[in-house]
Amino acid sequence: MSEPRSLPQPFRVLAIESSCDETGAAIVEDGRVIRANVLASSASIHARYGGVVPEIASRHQMQSLIPVLEETLSISGLGWDDLDLVAATYGPGLAGSLLVGLTAGKALALSRGLPFLGVNHLEAHIYASWLHTGPEGHTPADPKLPLLALVVSGAHTELVWIPRHGRYELLGQTRDDAAGEAFDKVARMLDLGYPGGPAIERAAQGADPAGIALPRAWIPGTHDFSFSGLKTHVSNLLRKLEEEGHEIPTRALAAAFQDAVVDVLARKTLAAARERGAREVLLAGGVAANLALRARLSELLAPEGIMLRFPPVALCTDNAAMIASAAYFHARAGERDTLDLDVRPDLTLPFAEGHA
Repeated sequence: MSEPRSLPQPFRVLAIESSCDETGAAIVEDGRVIRANVLASSASIHARYGGVVPEIASRHQMQSLIPVLEETLSISGLGWDDLDLVAATYGPGLAGSLLVGLTAGKALALSRGLPFLGVNHLEAHIYASWLHTGPEGHTPADPKLPLLALVVSGAHTELVWIPRHGRYELLGQTRDDAAGEAFDKVARMLDLGYPGGPAIERAAQGADPAGIALPRAWIPGTHDFSFSGLKTHVSNLLRKLEEEGHEIPTRALAAAFQDAVVDVLARKTLAAARERGAREVLLAGGVAANLALRARLSELLAPEGIMLRFPPVALCTDNAAMIASAAYFHARAGERDTLDLDVRPDLTLPFAEGHA
C-alpha cells in the first residue's frame, strides 16, 4: 500500500465474504467500527459429508446472499446513499463460492455507482484485529506496526512479518498439512465430526494428554511447520490399538494431538518474535479461535513483554467485517479495482520480493 490518503469520515464499506461455506455481509466504518455483520452458514449441511462440498456451498450462497445483504442494511440503519465503497473477497477459496460473492459485489458497485475493491481473504484475517469489538482479547487501540502475525486456518499456516500496512514478509510456512487441515483429518479419524478444530477442542477439555506421547516436527534452523507426520502417527496409533483390541482413548488422544500442534505453533512463534524483536504478535485465522493456542502463546510471550492480539472467536472464522476492514486500508491508500477483476482461488499474501 502507498501512503495513507484522507477519506471522508465516516467512510463506510459494504463487504461480502463467500470464500468457502459461509455467506457474509457487513458494513464497517473507518475500518474499525462494525455497524452490521451478518453470516449465514451451511456448516451443518457439510457436516453430513465430513467436509465442505463445493457445489453445495455455492448453491447455498446463491440462495442466502440477498437475504443476508437485506439484513445487513436493516441492522446498520443505513441506506445505499450512506455507503462509500463495495468490497468482496476474490481469493483464496473455492472458485464457485468466490464467484458468487465477487459477482454480486461488482454488480452492486456498478448499479449504485460506488467504487469497488477485491480483498485478499488471508489479509482480511489479519485485519480482523483492527476491528473494535470489546473486551475479549482486544482493545480499541490499533495494533502497532511492525508486528509478527501467525496466520492459522484450514488451508494456511504461516508466520508473517508486517513492517507496515500492505507489506508482508514470509518467515515460515507449513511444508505439508496446514494446522486446521490436520485438525480436520484427525477429528475424522476419531469420529468427532466436522469442523475438526472445535470438535477436537471440545473433546480435549478436561482430558489428560500426559500418557500419550506424540511427535513434534521442529525443522531446526527454520520457522517452517510440518503436521503430516503427527497426523500419520495418530493414524498408526489408532490402527495398532484397534488391532490389539484396546479401547480408543478418544478424549486423551484429542488432547494429546491438540497439545502437540499448539506446542509447535507457540514455540516457533516465540522464536520468530525473538529473532525480529517483535513487541506485538497477532494471531489470525480460524484456528486463532482455539483457546489452548491462545493460552499457550500468552504463557510464552507475556514474560518476554510481547503483547498478544487476537479477535473474538466470532471474528476469527470467516466473516465479512474483516473483509470491510482490509478494504478500508486499501482504499485509504488510493486503491480501487476495475469490474473485470476475476477470482483467484490460489491467491496468497502479497509477499515482498526476496521472500518465499
